Amino acid sequence: MSIIPEKRLKAAIGFIFVTAVLDIVAMGIIIPVLPQLIEEFVGSNARAGIINGLFVALWAGMQFVASPIIGSLSDQYGRRPVILISCAGLAIDYVLMALAPNLWWLALGRIVAGITSSSFTTIYAYMADITAPEKRARAYGLIGAAFSGGFVLGPVIGGFLGDYDPRAPFWAAAAMSGIAFFYGLVILPESLPREKRMKFSWRRANPVGAMVLLGRHRELSGLAGVTFLLHFSHHVFSAVFVLYAQFRYGWGPKEVGMLLAMVGLLDMATQGLVVGPVTKALGDRKTMLLGLFGGTIGMALMGWAPVGWAFVAA
Repeated sequence: MSIIPEKRLKAAIGFIFVTAVLDIVAMGIIIPVLPQLIEEFVGSNARAGIINGLFVALWAGMQFVASPIIGSLSDQYGRRPVILISCAGLAIDYVLMALAPNLWWLALGRIVAGITSSSFTTIYAYMADITAPEKRARAYGLIGAAFSGGFVLGPVIGGFLGDYDPRAPFWAAAAMSGIAFFYGLVILPESLPREKRMKFSWRRANPVGAMVLLGRHRELSGLAGVTFLLHFSHHVFSAVFVLYAQFRYGWGPKEVGMLLAMVGLLDMATQGLVVGPVTKALGDRKTMLLGLFGGTIGMALMGWAPVGWAFVAA
């Protein structure tokens, strides 16, 4: 358990939730406008879809490389500096993207975002440090709800700002990440005691090493495979959604933002109110399978939807 005094524990948990919300708000703000900004540079909806997909792959690739490195760094130096540096890095990244004069600058911004957003795993590690094992499922569900809450606000703000200026959401995202950094600088204590820290190791801090570790634990490798497929499907969807909605249904940033906010509200309700009781009743495995089955049906119906209202219902 944590070395944090009881009086500061609530403040630490509050910071984790606030940071989760602010980071996801910042990320969500740019979702409705980034593909359109790319389209402005390339002048083609179809080509913008391809490049946006490449940007998603670039972002995810940097996460794949950076996540184990950042995790190992947090094991040696503690969770606090990693989380704070991540917030500061995201703020700088969004300023870079707001000023980007061409696609190369946007690509650089995606690289920086992929590296700095890898610290989301450190947020979960922080909660594991300060939470008893039997309470972690609920704590992770609450973090998921905080992420969903940020995802409700982000696309709405980004959609309305994007109607005013395609670059305005990036400035708003930079401000959100900057607020999270300064808030954490004052509030956040360290959660990992020095006697529990591990020296940085390239053997653990590289994707190949992580894959070898997974291979030694069958239960982890199966879960990792499911997680990979789940994130793969969602990244495929997110890479084309904004441009697809514009092309097929004539939706702009405002409509896209409102729809994503609706999805975030439903997700927040599920994470905060449903996951805990259902997991208690059915167990982890059956709950996961139920969620994956529902996601499969929903994705299939979205691909079928001939009109906007059917897509919203799906």
